[in-house]
Amino acid sequence: MRQHFGLETTAVLGHSWGAVLALEYALRHPTRVSHLILMNPAPASASDVAVLRTAYLAKLGTAMDRQREIVASAAYKEGDPAAVTARYQIHFKPALVRPEDYEKLMARMQAAFYSQGKNGIVKARAVEDQLYRDTWDVPGYDLLPKLRSLRVPTLVIAGDHDFIPIEVAEHIARAIPDATLVTIKDCGHFSYLECPAEVRKALSDFFLRSTTTPRRD
Repeated sequence: MRQHFGLETTAVLGHSWGAVLALEYALRHPTRVSHLILMNPAPASASDVAVLRTAYLAKLGTAMDRQREIVASAAYKEGDPAAVTARYQIHFKPALVRPEDYEKLMARMQAAFYSQGKNGIVKARAVEDQLYRDTWDVPGYDLLPKLRSLRVPTLVIAGDHDFIPIEVAEHIARAIPDATLVTIKDCGHFSYLECPAEVRKALSDFFLRSTTTPRRD
């Protein structure tokens, strides 16, 4: 996309697991990234993946049994939109603070699943599985030491009610030189949906600050 539009550099934003992709890209092509924004980032190391999984299981409690049943069903494996929706209704239940935001998210996801259809869902899942094999499933996966080499203005946004433990974002922000960590109060995993005004302010302040602060090389 950057090459298509003839851009030397571009700001890269990744949300949730997309933040891992953003970090992988920035490490491979640091001179092509003007700004890096990591919103509600997923873990960037095997140790933090373990922290997330422990916290996730605690938050879901007995609902995890029902989720496992759905994932093991033939309908889910075949990409049935109703089964996939039912799974993510459980998965994201503890991820948002306010019920109305949860319902809004589920409505959007359900519409997307039905729009994709079974074939689209299965293909997307295959891509996701391959990405896991290339990252989290690699023994000893750990981007944190590598992030110390980045000299890209970086903003990390986290919600204080995210189902991803706050220390995941803290570890990433601490690893990247001069990264800014903004924690939004009363906000869950989908900060752009739940707390749009606060997210816009964080982005505005970040870009304003990065244009007035000399870049470290």
